[in-house]
Amino acid sequence: MRSQSGHPGRPRLRAAAVVCAAVAVAGPAPAAAWAAAPQTPAPAPAPAPSPDPFDGLAPDRIADRAVTATRSADSLRMTGRVVADGQRLDVDFSVDDQGSCKGRVGIDDGTAELRRLDGITYMKGDEAFWRTSMTSQGVPESQIAPVIELIQGRWLKIAPGQAGSGDLSEVCDLDSLLDGLGKDGSDRAGLTRGPDAEVDGTPVATLVEKDGGETTTVSVAQEGEPYIREVVRTGGDEPGTVTLSDFDRPVKVTAPPAGETVDLSRLDPGSPV
Repeated sequence: MRSQSGHPGRPRLRAAAVVCAAVAVAGPAPAAAWAAAPQTPAPAPAPAPSPDPFDGLAPDRIADRAVTATRSADSLRMTGRVVADGQRLDVDFSVDDQGSCKGRVGIDDGTAELRRLDGITYMKGDEAFWRTSMTSQGVPESQIAPVIELIQGRWLKIAPGQAGSGDLSEVCDLDSLLDGLGKDGSDRAGLTRGPDAEVDGTPVATLVEKDGGETTTVSVAQEGEPYIREVVRTGGDEPGTVTLSDFDRPVKVTAPPAGETVDLSRLDPGSPV
C-alpha cells in the first residue's frame, strides 16, 4: 500500500528544508517522502486496556476508524526522520487546519526553524543547513556564499506569491499534509492485528502489513480518539518511523521581529510579490 493510494499510516510529507533551499536561488523543488529512522525500535509490547475498544473489529475496520479520527483532527505534531533524494531530513513541527505551523527541520548536519502564519513563511537556518540545502540543488559555491552571508542568523521571509510559497503552504496545511491518507479503503485488506503496545505511554493496537521483505506497523490509540500514533517501517529501502501527537492542541505562532528578517525578493528580485 502506498500513500497515494490510501495507506492508513503514511501521511505525505514534503521536505520543507529542500523546498526552502530551492526557493532561495532556483525556485521550488519539493521532495516527497515519508519517514526513515532505522534506529527507532517498534513499539514495546504492552497489555491492552480492558475492555479492548477494538474487540471484535477486523483490522481493516480499525484502520477505518483510525483514518477518520486522524483526518478530523484540528491540529497535530509530527516528528520523524525523512529521506528525500538520499538526504537525511529530521522533522519536528506542529501544524493546524488554519495554515499555521512551527517547528524545526534538519538536513544532514544542519538545522533550521520554521514558522508560518497569515500566509507568510519564515525560516532561520544555520550555515550547514543552507549550504547543504543549496548544494543539493546544484547551486554553485560562488552563489552560495553571498546568500549565506546575507541570511546567516536571520529569518528568510517568504510571502504569498513568491517562489516556493505554494509548496511551503502545503507543508503547513493540515489537509495537504494528510492528503492521500486513507482515500482508498480497499488497500487495507492485507492488514493483520499485531500485539498491543504503548506509544509515549498511550496504549495502542498495532496493525501490520507485510509486503515482501518490508513490514509496516501502524499504531492506533486505544484510549480517547483512535488516532494514528506511530508508523514503524522495517526492511525495504526506506525503514523508519513517523510519530503523531498533540492532536487538537492550539498551535501558537509569532512572527520574528522585522529587523531580524530578510525578504526573499532580496535573493530573487525577479520572483513575483
